[in-house]
Amino acid sequence: MERVAFLLEKTGERIPCLLNPSSVVVRRLAGVQPRQSSSGPLTGAALKDDPLLYTGGGTTEILLDLLFDTSIAGSNITTEDVRDLTRPLTALAEGTEGEDGYGQVPLVRFVWGKAWNVLGVVTAVAERLEYFTAGGCPQRSWLRMRLLRTTDITPKDMEPVSNDLALGDLPEEVDVPPDELNFHQTKGAGTAAGDKEAGSSAERLDEIAAAHYGSPAWWRLIAAFNNIDDPWKVPAGTLLMIPPASSVGDNT
Repeated sequence: MERVAFLLEKTGERIPCLLNPSSVVVRRLAGVQPRQSSSGPLTGAALKDDPLLYTGGGTTEILLDLLFDTSIAGSNITTEDVRDLTRPLTALAEGTEGEDGYGQVPLVRFVWGKAWNVLGVVTAVAERLEYFTAGGCPQRSWLRMRLLRTTDITPKDMEPVSNDLALGDLPEEVDVPPDELNFHQTKGAGTAAGDKEAGSSAERLDEIAAAHYGSPAWWRLIAAFNNIDDPWKVPAGTLLMIPPASSVGDNT
């Protein structure tokens, strides 16, 4: 049985959970707010509801309740302090210093089999500790975590595997002879090769770039050659032309 895990987007580190959650709560908040004027909110005596303004976006929260217990039957846990198991997860809500010197929370991917693969940030963690030893070590933890989904991340924000292609290296036009092209048909997320599901999201361009060039940083070459403006909205089943790395000249 596949267990819930959290993958740090920058390093690829995997943080497993001891047990799968018994339930997952997903809360969606639409991007709307009351209409405003220079003198305050727009309203009127004849209105039953305040006029609303759709601002776009919104937020999606995923609430997880996780159980950790050092005395669980059949486990090979060697610690008696359950916080040794939960500390990597609670640390996800703590800010770290980024490359620009400013604090940031780590991007993390919530993964559970093929059904859940959500990128976001941990905005809140609450932990209830129980069953203390004589020395004060808690042996059980009820951990509640709030994950805020984000789509702000783009392939250019990912840590490149190599420095093969800098962001400004692409020429304005890429001209490749047809016999030097490779082709790649995108698959729907969570489907087997050749099994296209209607409406399923396709592979990301950075994943395709890593498969063909050995580095996700080359996604821009694929996007430029196929005239793709939004790398996150490539439908499953799209046939992409994959130019050779030599298309960027001296940068190969």
